[in-house]
Amino acid sequence: VQLQACGGGLVQAGGSLRLSCTASGRTFSSYDMGWFRQFPGQERELVAAINRSGGSTYYADSVKGRFTISRDNAKNTVYLQMNSLKPEDTAVYYCAQKVAGGSYYYISPRAYAYWGQGTLVTVSS
Repeated sequence: VQLQACGGGLVQAGGSLRLSCTASGRTFSSYDMGWFRQFPGQERELVAAINRSGGSTYYADSVKGRFTISRDNAKNTVYLQMNSLKPEDTAVYYCAQKVAGGSYYYISPRAYAYWGQGTLVTVSS
């Protein structure tokens, strides 16, 4: 499985970015997906997650109302639309594919088997 993430960059506070993550290697629609972010010196934290069909989503409290996760199974792609960005959103963002079974999301990165390469989001004040 390969996950290719893109869309990061530099944006001013209050701006927007959309991250994309395209998967290859196994049936994308069979797996729940998540977006994590990582601050320097810290473990990756779950930002948002979406189930296989796209009908259920989860958001961390810190991004609720500002970020939207979605997926297009026909394109093997999951998205993270980030609006009203804040300097504290600055981090490396990773897409991840969850292992099969259980809930459609877990907070722990250990529940995710495959990871994209990470894309840096920098929000200036």
